[in-house]
Amino acid sequence: MILDTVFFFLIAALAVASALMMITRRNPVKGVLFLIVNFFCLAVMYLMLQAQFIAIIQILVYAGAIMVLFLFVMMLLNLGDEKLLAERRSYRKTIAYVLGAVVLSEIVVGLRLPSGNGAISLHPEAAHMGTVEFIGTSLYTEYLLPFEVTSILLLAAMVGVIVLAKKNFR
Repeated sequence: MILDTVFFFLIAALAVASALMMITRRNPVKGVLFLIVNFFCLAVMYLMLQAQFIAIIQILVYAGAIMVLFLFVMMLLNLGDEKLLAERRSYRKTIAYVLGAVVLSEIVVGLRLPSGNGAISLHPEAAHMGTVEFIGTSLYTEYLLPFEVTSILLLAAMVGVIVLAKKNFR
């Protein structure tokens, strides 16, 4: 039990460190690589919560497909001169610092709250609920309408992209 807690805090520290490294890098490609490390840390946390399906989807979809898309867009933009990307001092940085302080204070307050016996308690059926079978069954029974609406929305978006792409190549 103590080993699980130590491992959780190690992974959480690595996730926070990689997130900080991601937003502080000037090179966007290095930032994306730290984001991939963060996605893998999240996948390990999902595995610790016995959500196997979500962990695999996290790696396949986010660390795989979305990151390839990010890198492709960055290479397509050809961000050569970093001086052109420099921002002047504005109110946005001040708002970002204030919001960062608020989030940090919420984290500190959340860590100090008493949590019963101090142990993380999972649902008794957590190992079964994290399987593909359980997710598929609930997706196609309880959540069929939202699933179908989302699929129609994605289909409409793909058709729109194809129409826009055809207009640009004429």
